[in-house]
Amino acid sequence: MSILWLTFPDLTNSAVWMSFLTLTFLEIVLGVDNIIFISLITTKIPRELQKKATNIGLFLAMLLRILLLFGITILIGMSQPWIVLETEYISAAFSGQRLILIAGGIFLLYKSVTEIHQKLEGDEHQIGSSNKGKLSLSSAIIQITLINIVFSFDSILTAVGMTNGLPGSFVIMIVAVILSVLIMMMFAVPVGRFVNDHPTIQILGLSFLILIGFMLILEGGHIAHLNFFGEEIGSVPKGYLYFAIAFSLLVEFLNMRLRKKTLSKIDVHSASHEAEQQGLI
Repeated sequence: MSILWLTFPDLTNSAVWMSFLTLTFLEIVLGVDNIIFISLITTKIPRELQKKATNIGLFLAMLLRILLLFGITILIGMSQPWIVLETEYISAAFSGQRLILIAGGIFLLYKSVTEIHQKLEGDEHQIGSSNKGKLSLSSAIIQITLINIVFSFDSILTAVGMTNGLPGSFVIMIVAVILSVLIMMMFAVPVGRFVNDHPTIQILGLSFLILIGFMLILEGGHIAHLNFFGEEIGSVPKGYLYFAIAFSLLVEFLNMRLRKKTLSKIDVHSASHEAEQQGLI
């Protein structure tokens, strides 16, 4: 088994930089829900401790994700088949690497579709708003840690999906996770407000996860030489994924500018109409 984290990425490779920048963006988007949950919990502790609790919570999230990266990277390094299927219609050889990719892809699909459904049909992730009692700092940190465990899985599986097959992928994942958490520590409140004010960014990020989930499943099946009725599962070039993400982001930012411009015109028109009615102009 090769020690994947000792391989340093080739910084002259454009795919490495595209993967790193895209992964950092997705880690921030995925971390927004985490920030919102942390904010809800920290409102129950004294105001002077809220910033401290938020930073501790995000730091714990970073540590948990790095620990999970070590565990998942070791599993991915296991290339010897664990399960071998040989039937008339299906054949495959599943190792630890292939199973974690397929399971991770299924999890990301489930997580993304569930989150999109909840955002469209109504948010079910409410943390006891009726509970107005104050929490101690230690109680808040325990709750934040439990939430971080849940939110770390989709973050790590996204990292694996974005960097799988790239030399130095472990270093890329570690740096992206650390950078995204540091950015969230610095801009936790503005980032949370920006994404909350622009729900389409949340939906866009979750849609990216659906793409990554499908890619993980196909990649796992391809490496396992999965055959259905004599047809082997192929892999999806990551360039297609990068292009889809970059193009979608560009279109969304153009839409945001257009909406802002349209709203400004509506506000000006409404003000002018009101002034006319009052005989001011």
